Amino acid sequence: MGKVVFLYRSLAYRNAAADMLRKARTLPRGAERSAARRYARALRDLSQTEAWLEGRLADESRPMTRIRVVASR
Repeated sequence: MGKVVFLYRSLAYRNAAADMLRKARTLPRGAERSAARRYARALRDLSQTEAWLEGRLADESRPMTRIRVVASR
């Protein structure tokens, strides 16, 4: 039963984020549009955080990339 609740909660956050992004696209550029985009991003991050709190991965973990440092002469 817990998996079903998790799925519905995660989908609800993702759908709310998508709706907010659609709303932001209709707004003219400015502070209100930026605020709507930040809100949508926060909802998307919350859906991923909910997955983490439930002990599940929201998406596959990304492998760490190696950074090569080149010494300058």
